[in-house]
Amino acid sequence: MPIKNRFAELQGEITEWRRDIHENPEILFETHRTSALVAERLREFGCDEVVTGIGRTGVVGVIKGRADTSGKVIGLRADMDALPIHEATGLDYASKTDGAMHACGHDGHTAMLLGAAKYLSETRNFDGTVVVIFQPAEEGGGGGREMCEDGMMDRWGIQEVYGMHNWPGRPVGSFAIRSGAFFAATDQFDISFEGKGGHAAKPHETVDTTVMAAQAVLALQTIAARNADPVDQVVVSVTSFETSSNAFNVIPQSVKLKGTVRTMSEDMRDLAEKRIHEICAGVATTFGGTADVTYYRGYPVMVNSNEQTDFAADVARSVAGNCDEAPLIMGGEDFAFMLEERPGAYILVGNGDTAAVHHPEYNFNDEAIPAGCSWWAGIVEQRMPAA
Repeated sequence: MPIKNRFAELQGEITEWRRDIHENPEILFETHRTSALVAERLREFGCDEVVTGIGRTGVVGVIKGRADTSGKVIGLRADMDALPIHEATGLDYASKTDGAMHACGHDGHTAMLLGAAKYLSETRNFDGTVVVIFQPAEEGGGGGREMCEDGMMDRWGIQEVYGMHNWPGRPVGSFAIRSGAFFAATDQFDISFEGKGGHAAKPHETVDTTVMAAQAVLALQTIAARNADPVDQVVVSVTSFETSSNAFNVIPQSVKLKGTVRTMSEDMRDLAEKRIHEICAGVATTFGGTADVTYYRGYPVMVNSNEQTDFAADVARSVAGNCDEAPLIMGGEDFAFMLEERPGAYILVGNGDTAAVHHPEYNFNDEAIPAGCSWWAGIVEQRMPAA
């Protein structure tokens, strides 16, 4: 099954949807316009059921095949939210909202799944049921978790679930996937060091939190260098260092650090959290101060199921002729919550030689639309073939 002719015919229309969504980005759960557009399109396509308000602003559409002797129900998921970034592309359809843009291609994901939904509603050349899932708040809000907590999987009897993300640097329309752990768990930490502030000319009369915190920044790097097994993946990054004084001649009373931890297993996640608490407490005691650590667990490790990954790769090969082994990715993806509830797989589709995601000059490549739509359709038609 190469790229379907129908998606070549629909590419212009799908591109128009994508660019309209791009021009009107919405952040986290505030995807009211996008969700309404998606629901309207699904109803126009003749979906058997369209439900809004799942996971606050998520949308679910149900498409039944010509037959249902298989009893299979497959979920296909796209994300809808944008990022709090000011766009710098100069496109004629650039964001009309200051400080918000589709810098990760969720506009493309949504448009491609809409295109697949239109085709599947027209043809219904499968035996079973498709549930198309349009999710808000992937970019840090945990919209996938909220849709699951709203009972989405049980309500529609979803048995398997599949997701897709565009990937700059890969040839347009090519695919890559890997089985097992794929995207990292994404945790955050806040650390507050308290000492005794004073005059910078009299450091002996103070408990210097700047030195304390600087020592902690360096010591935290030993989690990866000396605590983790070298074959395991862990990143501990301090990304903010804020003192309670900006004066050149004051040793501050307190310093606050912020950062992130990325891991590929629960054991490593537990170890990193434990060592951050221990290191900060030890450093603070050494210098005569105190440390308070707050650790926030974010998205879990996203794990592709073996069988579904093999199947998804076969579908990709039928579309593009090949499917590469994807690298481990230390970024996070809240599709992980859906994969914790049901077996499934997540695949990358090439976006070509474009700016990286989360960059103000990024733009989804509309030339990837036929391949992405064909993969969605192939998942359904090959997993639930019509008699």
